[in-house]
Amino acid sequence: MRQSARREERLPEENKLARFEQAVLPHLDAAYNLARWLTRNDADAEDVVQEAALRAFKFFGGFRGGDSRAWLLTIVRNACYTWLRQNRAHELEAPFDEEAHGVEGDNPETILLEGADRQMLKEALEELPLEFREAIVLRELEGLSYKEIAAVADVPLGTVMSRLARARKRLQLRLSVRREGGLS
Repeated sequence: MRQSARREERLPEENKLARFEQAVLPHLDAAYNLARWLTRNDADAEDVVQEAALRAFKFFGGFRGGDSRAWLLTIVRNACYTWLRQNRAHELEAPFDEEAHGVEGDNPETILLEGADRQMLKEALEELPLEFREAIVLRELEGLSYKEIAAVADVPLGTVMSRLARARKRLQLRLSVRREGGLS
């Protein structure tokens, strides 16, 4: 009888683990991708994702279904910002550059189709201020909708649209300058 009682006590925890693995583990690559772009370092991204996965498991009982990918990316984003505040607070300050925001012309996708190099794009992305880099990664690399990005970043939909527009303009400027040989 004692074994039966112990087995019943383990079932909810085993069930939680199985549900967690099914809901969260398929999205670990997306979690790492976001953390990598926000921290700009492989090892730091791995640490942040590990911390985020632990938080996600701890609070998995509060997950009420829905989009587990967006839920996990929200936790990863918050873990990244916590880590950045503790380790690189200066990166959280992004000055507004009017010149970079006012660029007109082709969008980054067009520039890429015209032959922009992957390394050039990576370097240009890494130069973006954190909130712009985050928006681009979530939209263009992870394929989240504007509404999902707003939920993950905990900002209004208009802010998402504004950040994406500004990020794309900055990318365009950086890529144009690099294509013309202005930056190495």
